[in-house]
Amino acid sequence: MNSQLNSRVLVRRDGGKPWWLDTVVYQIYPRSFQDSNVDGIGDLPGIIDRLDYLRSLGVGTLWLSPVFASPNDDNGYDISDYDAIHPDFGTLEDFRRLLREARARDLRVILDLVVNHTSDEHPWFLEARSSRTNPRRDFYHWHPGRDGGPPNNWESFFKGPAWEFDERTGEYYLHLFSRKQPDLNWANPAVRQEIYQMMHRWLGMGVDGFRMDVINFLAKAPGWPDAPGEGAGGLVFGGPLYANQPGIHDYLREMNAQVLRHHDILTVGECHFLNPQLARDYVERERRELDLVFLFDVPYETDRRNLLGHVDRWHAAFGGRTGTAVTLNNHDSPRLVSKFGDGGEHRERSAKALATFLLTVPGVPFLYQGEELGMTNVSFPRISDYRDIEMLNRHAALLAEGCGEAEALARLAPDSRDNARTPMQWSAEPGAGFTRGTPWIACNPNHAAINAAAQETDPDSVLNYYRALLRLRRESPALRGGTHERLAGGRNEVFSYQREAAGEAIWILLNLSGEAVTPDPAGRPPGNWRRVLGNLPGTGENAEPPARLEPWEAVVCRRLLKRTGETAARATERPLKEAGVCG
Repeated sequence: MNSQLNSRVLVRRDGGKPWWLDTVVYQIYPRSFQDSNVDGIGDLPGIIDRLDYLRSLGVGTLWLSPVFASPNDDNGYDISDYDAIHPDFGTLEDFRRLLREARARDLRVILDLVVNHTSDEHPWFLEARSSRTNPRRDFYHWHPGRDGGPPNNWESFFKGPAWEFDERTGEYYLHLFSRKQPDLNWANPAVRQEIYQMMHRWLGMGVDGFRMDVINFLAKAPGWPDAPGEGAGGLVFGGPLYANQPGIHDYLREMNAQVLRHHDILTVGECHFLNPQLARDYVERERRELDLVFLFDVPYETDRRNLLGHVDRWHAAFGGRTGTAVTLNNHDSPRLVSKFGDGGEHRERSAKALATFLLTVPGVPFLYQGEELGMTNVSFPRISDYRDIEMLNRHAALLAEGCGEAEALARLAPDSRDNARTPMQWSAEPGAGFTRGTPWIACNPNHAAINAAAQETDPDSVLNYYRALLRLRRESPALRGGTHERLAGGRNEVFSYQREAAGEAIWILLNLSGEAVTPDPAGRPPGNWRRVLGNLPGTGENAEPPARLEPWEAVVCRRLLKRTGETAARATERPLKEAGVCG
């Protein structure tokens, strides 16, 4: 790989507004996005073939889940070569072409940075496990056992102990995830320097940043204490012992000093076990660590009535400054319509309402592929249809506990990560337009009705509503970075809030329920408001805000400005009207 830094990225971010404050990020799961060579696996040339679609959608940045060489024990999050593209996805030249073609369409590209762990097939680990005296031994966490068992009681995220015994060297190695994903030892300066040089190589090629996988897990608790409480620790008890530990901020500040600040990029941390104060420590500009952290309170919430409350809490804690990446869905979570919306009668309307929420609350929005179509969860009839290692391990554990097959599948399917990993639904054709071969994981049978081709020319489709929302966001200073004020809704299912900036005020009304409701009149902000976008057809571009909200109705209103030439309101109205999506 060419390690020369190009001039485009050697721009410091000390002055001016960062570009990423105005972007909307679209996550691509490459294995499931578009297959170009009929092997049933999505690839980089397939993504290139769909760049015009992504440009027409109106997003600004593409985040690719891992495309690096990997044995695929955890679908690419077990990397065996940081400098190579997995052959399933193409070649390094394919990736360079993707960067060029994306740039030609004003699209940026960020990569998944997975540096908490590697694959056990990475050359570093192969050397490390060869002997206790190998120079790479200290690249990973190796410890002798305790009382005939692992060094402590930590559990893996994927079930079972977080330690694996190695017969050759007679010690255990740590793996917070699969046993084939040994954790790197970030306390070793040599590990950090290897990672930093790798990051420079990708950024020098023209990559626009990184989504950083479980980045706040890099530092582990000193002394390897047992997790408190009964059982083996795991997520509930063990999490704090490998998250936000002493040393993590030193690592990130060093990474920033040696790599990040030398490039004009976006960095977003996947950080778990955070509260707002802990999160601020990662993203305060003066600390020079990361740009954003994911607001995971939202996608991991179980009650949609609490969604806006999480946004309010974090926004207030950040003092109104943008430090959060807001998402409702990703490659690790169920489809948003199935989790928060109505997958039946009101599927399309609830998909639009949730989109309105995501693209109008404060923060940098992250969309996941297929959201813009209203894709739903899948329910496979057999465990052999699933590919997710977490699902397979949990299924085996339930059977071992005496659970029946049907009950196990019913309990696990709604939360399976494979819900988000079924192929992108481009058309009603066999293979959903994703492939002309046999897909690596089966398509959702409802692709015959829910697909991009069917929605492309339908002005009332979920796809075209997303386009309208994204256009509105681009034209609205209030939605991109304005103040945020929660207003009285009258019921928990009704969200009413106002955004304001640069002489523009936007008022959003959402009914996230299957019943018609009357919002609290006291929650209407003063002024003369008109509707600029809504998810019910035929509402009219100049309609007054409704006194009653239909099931899953979403309304976006703007306060009229004094007319001095063409106001900001008219500037936004024009492109919406031309697209035929006003009202």
